[in-house]
Amino acid sequence: MTARRTSAPRRLVGVTAMATLALLVGACAPELPQPAAPAAPAVAPAALSVPQSERVLSALGDVLSTADEKLDAAALKPRVEGPALSMRTAEYVRASATDGAKQPTSLPTSALAMVVPQTTAWSRTQLVVTEQPEDLQAQRILVLRQDAPRAVYKLWGWARLMPGAQMPATAPADEGSEELAADDDSLTMTPAEALERFMDVTANADASEYAEQFADSPLVDEMAKVRAQDRSSMGKVGEAATSYAVDPVPVASLRTVDGGAIVTGSFTAVARMTITGEGSSLPLSDPFYAALAGTSTATKEFKRTYTGVVVLYVPPSGSDAQVRVLAGELVVTAATAS
Repeated sequence: MTARRTSAPRRLVGVTAMATLALLVGACAPELPQPAAPAAPAVAPAALSVPQSERVLSALGDVLSTADEKLDAAALKPRVEGPALSMRTAEYVRASATDGAKQPTSLPTSALAMVVPQTTAWSRTQLVVTEQPEDLQAQRILVLRQDAPRAVYKLWGWARLMPGAQMPATAPADEGSEELAADDDSLTMTPAEALERFMDVTANADASEYAEQFADSPLVDEMAKVRAQDRSSMGKVGEAATSYAVDPVPVASLRTVDGGAIVTGSFTAVARMTITGEGSSLPLSDPFYAALAGTSTATKEFKRTYTGVVVLYVPPSGSDAQVRVLAGELVVTAATAS
């Protein structure tokens, strides 16, 4: 009996001592480390991986193939927007009006090179240099844009690579190229200035105060030829004049390896042919123009609106090099006659 009464308190004391030790150990233990938030990357990642870009191009190719086969502009809208939508729609009108003699511009969707932006913001624009079309025409530069995080990439515009043009080196697609603001001053002129001055050179040729800053370009020559043909067509019947407007905000300005930039933008040209001769008229012999205008004769004025896309190379600040037109496209997208 005595042994049982003595042993019980000893077990109780042992349990109490262990509990006290556990409390003391708990009180002295250091706080568990909390996981630190990952540091923001010093350089923004590429907006798209190469496989993602290839999937975008594949989806675009499917849409273009379906729409081109039916000449159906409505079928373009899931993957085509902006200048590209206006240009392609007009090309469908031209193909129909000429009974297929003038087909839409060939737009391969197989990439030879990609210029992908480094960014975490929207909108996002990348450039794709395509393989040469099957008809052996010039390679194209496709301009693809994503407007919002959940939006799909769409074809915003395209341009033909100019004869003899060499694309400047850019960062690998999986690393991405730095995006530049419209007013970035690390170049011989800001991206916005480059587009505005290009338009001035286009309108005024050698009379432009910026003419020496730009290398000769077949695109500028093409627009000068349009003006000359209009003046020749009018003769003594009337007058011809062309006005130009450029969007000063580039859709993309991406850094090149040498510190320069590839600047891409859009513009419009409006060619007016005004009939001043008494009783004179201007026949619209081109079925495409007649289809757009809805008539085959103008007695007062014939007006054509061109939509253009241009891709420029702008050298880095301090360089003596000229701005070069890498690629361009010019398509009549509207016409009126009165």
